[in-house]
Amino acid sequence: MNFPDNLRYTKDHEWIKLEGNIATIGITDFAQRELGDIVYVEIETVGKTLMAEAVFGTVEAVKTVSDLYLPVSGTINEVNPALADAPEVVNTDPYGEGWMVKMTVSNPDDVKALMDAAAYSELVGA
Repeated sequence: MNFPDNLRYTKDHEWIKLEGNIATIGITDFAQRELGDIVYVEIETVGKTLMAEAVFGTVEAVKTVSDLYLPVSGTINEVNPALADAPEVVNTDPYGEGWMVKMTVSNPDDVKALMDAAAYSELVGA
């Protein structure tokens, strides 16, 4: 499994990439493998300010629906438009074209408190 070193991770299997105070968020390679074939992503929180660990959307796979949890507090700015027509891109490129949302982070230092790639790899037993 792939866990890029330039990202931070949560126990709920989301990843976050911070650039300034703008973060890109998605689900990890481990999460997409556990879910299986993703058929639908629903995110209706654009423009909303949410606290860390709040549900910001759901991802639906053939067998299950899973909540998506925000790694840090902030305001959702954008949803990946590609997911509407091709949700399966989350399976094929979870850290690239399969990103889910972009947000303005309330406190960029909160990202540093999340797991690095080594800690996340240990968490999932990879």
